Amino acid sequence: MTGPDSTKRPHVVVVGGGFGGLAAVRKLRKADVDITLIDRHTYNTFQPLLYQVATASLNPGDITWFLRAVRAKQDNVRFVKGTVVAMDHGQQSILLDGNITVRYDYLVIAVGVTANFFGIEGAAEYSMPLYRRSQALALRDRIFANLEDAAINGQNRDLRVVVVGGGATGVETAGALAEMRNLDLPTTYPELDRDRVHITLVEMAPHVLGPFDPRLRDYARKSLEKRGVDLRLGTAVKEVRPDGVLVESNGTQEFLEAGIVVWASGVTAHPMVGEWGLPQGRGGRIEVDGHLRVRGFRNVFAIGDIAVNPDHPLPQLAQPALQGGRYVARVINNDVEGKADPPPFKYRDKGTMATIGRASAIAEVKGLPKLKGFIAWAIWVAVHIASLLDNRNRFATMTNLSVKFLLWRSHSAIVGETPYVIAHEPKVLDAEASPVAKKAAKKSAAKKAAKSAAKKAAPDERRNSR
Repeated sequence: MTGPDSTKRPHVVVVGGGFGGLAAVRKLRKADVDITLIDRHTYNTFQPLLYQVATASLNPGDITWFLRAVRAKQDNVRFVKGTVVAMDHGQQSILLDGNITVRYDYLVIAVGVTANFFGIEGAAEYSMPLYRRSQALALRDRIFANLEDAAINGQNRDLRVVVVGGGATGVETAGALAEMRNLDLPTTYPELDRDRVHITLVEMAPHVLGPFDPRLRDYARKSLEKRGVDLRLGTAVKEVRPDGVLVESNGTQEFLEAGIVVWASGVTAHPMVGEWGLPQGRGGRIEVDGHLRVRGFRNVFAIGDIAVNPDHPLPQLAQPALQGGRYVARVINNDVEGKADPPPFKYRDKGTMATIGRASAIAEVKGLPKLKGFIAWAIWVAVHIASLLDNRNRFATMTNLSVKFLLWRSHSAIVGETPYVIAHEPKVLDAEASPVAKKAAKKSAAKKAAKSAAKKAAPDERRNSR
């Protein structure tokens, strides 16, 4: 790829095909520019629903969208799959893995962030983050691998999943796992004792969902407790080990034995961002000014989670990324047309929401009262489905969530591959000795007893009627 010359249109390079990057690309559809969209994946991931993939309610294809499909309605954009390894702002070029150089006239950085382990020993090695499609699939397969193993080898010890972090991702994941245990396991894994399967949520703050109104936080806490989630509030993670988590509360340490540790406790910039020659602020995020330009650069912008304006910090949510992407496209278009910059970027807060489980959510939506329960959950479902990038995704997600939440007695799960189960000791499976057979025999005996009692009662009722 060679850079543009005076006879070519300005070249806008957008790194990252997430909310912000795609918003910028689409807003430049009618601009007199050529666009190159770069991402290390060929798809966009709708991250707010990743936990639904991890808990076997959605297919990964339901929440991913082929980035090359952006050309269906926009012919001034091309897609390049690659990972940025270096930037040369003097030459206005970026180097991708595979020895590919891309030159730019305007650069928009929208690469998002990654899990922040806060230097906690063992967290990066033994916990499972939930920020990418591959991570959601890995967590899903790990959950079912553990269940299949316990179904064969028995529960000589309790099964526990520890979710670290009481933000939206942590609460939604813990709630979904608890409902899976409560509603599905008695049918799909009758070999297991549900009372020995634990979902533990660990949060350092004294409450979950910190940004929300205290009344909504309290509702979320009670909803989690109602579903049997073991809440450990005001509790810090000190170490993650292969077999569990060491936590501390009120100066007392406790080891929570766990087969799975889900990490949903904060984000930070990718380490590679530090090699791009750009100013960084809190969490390694790229510092920008009021026009979302990277400080010290005229034609380099940063948007979404990776960007931070120290004077006006924004929440790391989808809406700031979407609005920031559209705004940067406007700034670039004005510059190309020789117009002045628009007024500094101003974020319009439309509200936020989080779901705890079936028919249970909280929402703070601008123009509406603070909502909780079924109404908030219905809004949550509608907003998330509408926010998907394609009608196919919307239809598939709506279908799968409808089956899960409305026709829940199907106990269907979208599963993948799990390892072969190896018995810890020689085992002979006998129908009469199996938990399934024992439960069926007990149920059959109860039915026979009830039928016999009904027959004995019938003559007495006839005599009384006379």
